[in-house]
Amino acid sequence: MNTGRLVGIILIAIGFGIAVIAGLWLALQVSGQQLTATGALVGSGLAFIPVGLLTGLGIFMFVRGGREAEEESVMHKQRRLLDIVKSRGEVPVTDLALELGVNADALKSMIHQLVGLQVFSGYINWEKGILYSSDASQLRTLDKCKNCGGDIQLVGKGVVACKFCGTEYFLT
Repeated sequence: MNTGRLVGIILIAIGFGIAVIAGLWLALQVSGQQLTATGALVGSGLAFIPVGLLTGLGIFMFVRGGREAEEESVMHKQRRLLDIVKSRGEVPVTDLALELGVNADALKSMIHQLVGLQVFSGYINWEKGILYSSDASQLRTLDKCKNCGGDIQLVGKGVVACKFCGTEYFLT
C-alpha cells in the first residue's frame, strides 16, 4: 500500500473518531440536562467542521493514492517490458503479454508509449507476433523491411511500418 492511501485511511479514521466522541459527549450533556437541544445542535454543527475536513481530505488522499499506485504499476510493467526485450533480443508477443499480465492491446499501447518516450528501439512483426530489440543506429539507415523486403514508410513519431507485411519499426 502506498503512503497516500495510508494517510487517507488514517485521516478518515480520525474524522470518524472525532465524530463519535463529539456525538457521545453531546448525547451525555443533553441526557444530563447540562445542554439544551439547541446547544447540542450548535455543538454538532461545530464538530462537523473538523470531521468534514478530515474525512474529505482523507477521501481525496485515498483516491489520489490509488491513481498513483496504478501509474506506478504501469511504469513497473514498462520497465519489465524493456528489460525482457533488451535481455532476450526477440520475444513472442504472447509470451510477453503473459509475463506482464496484460492483453495484446495494452501491450501494444505500452510499446508505443515507450517509443514516444524515446527509450525503446526495435521492431515488431504483428503477423508473426514477435517483438525485436534493435540498435537505433541500425534502424535509422533501414530502407527495406527486414521481414519481407518491402518498402517502409513513416507512420508516426518514431514509428516506421512496412506497407506490405505490417512490421513496425520503432526508432529512438
